[in-house]
Amino acid sequence: MNMQNPLHMSATHTRPPILVQGAMDVEVETLIAALGKVTVNTFGSWTFWEGELSGYPVVVSRTEIGVANAAAATALAMTHYQPKLIINQGTAGGHDPQLYRGDIVIGESSFNMGSYLTELTPKGEGIHPSRWQNFDMTMYLRENGEVVKHNHFKADPALVAAALSQAPHYTKGNVVKGIIGTGDEWNRELDRINWLHHTFGTAVEEMETSAAALVAEAYKCPFVSIRVLSNTDQHGQDFDPQTAVNCQQFVLRIVQQLINSPK
Repeated sequence: MNMQNPLHMSATHTRPPILVQGAMDVEVETLIAALGKVTVNTFGSWTFWEGELSGYPVVVSRTEIGVANAAAATALAMTHYQPKLIINQGTAGGHDPQLYRGDIVIGESSFNMGSYLTELTPKGEGIHPSRWQNFDMTMYLRENGEVVKHNHFKADPALVAAALSQAPHYTKGNVVKGIIGTGDEWNRELDRINWLHHTFGTAVEEMETSAAALVAEAYKCPFVSIRVLSNTDQHGQDFDPQTAVNCQQFVLRIVQQLINSPK
């Protein structure tokens, strides 16, 4: 791997790059293969592929899995590349029973699904997960010197619209708007999945979106997450890695549209 000057991208291109994120190799390999003039940069444990698509600078970030990795990788990207916008994409597990493996969810908003408050229970009276509640305010940012509480992060409306405009070209399933729940969790208890869906409106769960969205919000960088259902226990459909490829191909169409119609 090639360690480059952190200012390499800005020195080479006068336009801020589009940043596209994926947590695993299977979630970024198709994106990387579509780029030209690729340079690989590694900062700590996080790797970035700088390249071009139709002559426009694009950076692909392998964030690694989980909320801590996603936040770290996004902060590094903001520091080193100052991207024009961020598209977080990849696989997710289904919550909405009307969605099936291969369907894509454009995240209108995301929240920290894995932050809980438990009521005081005396010693010896057991553990009661069904009573656990998400904090009303789970994510904190300091803005203009003041701490601001967030219970979710909204995606950039223009990016949501751009993603939805490509829905007719996606042939592997449906494309819908929805709420993304983020946590270092993989839930397979259907009663819990249904509780999350009915309580918080989650369409899917995954492990990175709200953490990346928090950093994007701190830098006021337009952000959207695009997640494909790779598995859903609502219908007994196990993980299929091909869904990650399909999602990247869909995202590449969106990136191409954004390049062709800059604003």
